[in-house]
Amino acid sequence: MLINLAMFVIEFGAGVVARSSALQADAVDMLGDAVVYGLSLWAIGRGARWEAGVAVAKGLLILVLFGIIVAEIAWKLIEGISPSSLLMVTFGALALAANLTCLAMLWRFRALNINMSSTFECSRNDVIANLGVLLAAGGVAMFDAGWPDILVGGLIALVFLRSAIRVLREAWPVWRAPA
Repeated sequence: MLINLAMFVIEFGAGVVARSSALQADAVDMLGDAVVYGLSLWAIGRGARWEAGVAVAKGLLILVLFGIIVAEIAWKLIEGISPSSLLMVTFGALALAANLTCLAMLWRFRALNINMSSTFECSRNDVIANLGVLLAAGGVAMFDAGWPDILVGGLIALVFLRSAIRVLREAWPVWRAPA
């Protein structure tokens, strides 16, 4: 949780300075993951319905993050701002290292219950997003244009949408089931 909070501040700041939708999208996801980890810790031992309720909250949070990223991309399309590929690579690599650390810590708990499964899904998405940021940085540098950043930001948003749907489909029936 603390790793993700720290990385949100660092990566979001870098995304603003670099003018990168992909970095900012990944940073917003870091904040979401910090909240998700906190909720997951809170739900441990409270029973299946509480765990499913927390998973529903996570799914809704992921859906909100999707909306934030789409709004950021729309703004970048209107403004036509090109990001800094050097900052994207530097902070994308730092975020990847942080997320691989989190993923490694969660690996053995990934199938424990619906709560931990949804938490693991969020962390896995982070690693995918980090790799996307690095690819976007390479594309920005190679083509000297902002479209690779916007493209990857959009793909990250779609990963979030897919995850939100998956988590909500799995958690909603458990949460709605009679106690």
